[in-house]
Amino acid sequence: MSRQEGERCFRKHTDAAQERDSSASLSSPVIVAFKVFQQELDTKHDKYERLVKISRDVTIESKRIIFLLHRVTNVPDVESVLNEADVRLDGVRQKIGQIAEELRGDDIYQFHRAFTPGIQEYVEAVSFQHYIRHRGLISLEEINARLVFMRPEKADPKDTGEAPPPGTQVLSFHVTPSDYLLGIADLTGELMRMCISSVGNGDMDTPYQLSQFLRQIHDGFSYIGNTGPYEVSKKLHTLRQSLSKVEDACYTLRVRGSEIPKHMLADVFCSRAALLDPEEGVV
Repeated sequence: MSRQEGERCFRKHTDAAQERDSSASLSSPVIVAFKVFQQELDTKHDKYERLVKISRDVTIESKRIIFLLHRVTNVPDVESVLNEADVRLDGVRQKIGQIAEELRGDDIYQFHRAFTPGIQEYVEAVSFQHYIRHRGLISLEEINARLVFMRPEKADPKDTGEAPPPGTQVLSFHVTPSDYLLGIADLTGELMRMCISSVGNGDMDTPYQLSQFLRQIHDGFSYIGNTGPYEVSKKLHTLRQSLSKVEDACYTLRVRGSEIPKHMLADVFCSRAALLDPEEGVV
């Protein structure tokens, strides 16, 4: 046998051995198990990214609704603004319905970090609208009662004799207590801005109402203290600042309101509030 024929024969046997090893490794229980894990992780990561995108849409639209609601201090027809906010909040709730559909059959806390920013912003928007209309704080139960959706049944429908028609399923999204508290903490900043805007438009009653309301919220958060989520304790400082600015506005109205023209009161409050801003972020 020549040298070239020997090399060809060696390569042939080597390739055959490699093919046998490759086929054996592909059928190995370890490789099969890791392929299953890979598919599960890919599916989870894809769902996580979809939830992040939906949450971003919820956040953007909720911020726009908050900006819309701030117009109530400048327009005579407050109810038209609130009705427009109602329509747009319904659109946000449909987005949250998409989150509920993505989470169907899954543990919500596996994906909580993906959508919590949007839910907090929604809580802020819906609680702001509720305060303007009812002068009170919306409860967690009221928020969750509005997050019930009808979706097509994925599994084989079972005739239970209940209200939902065959082929549909009732999905409900439950806002977690921590997301509710964080959204309410952010609400205090919007109420502080509403106070300044109201004074600038000659409304001398709203600051006192807001001051009393913010004190009640602050007392509620104080009862939680360090027993609540870590993020809540971080936002407690911002809540105190908002309360201080509103109380400062009420003090200025009571003491110097008669000597400062109404059209200049808002500028006075903004300049005094700016003195507190350097402390912002201190925990």
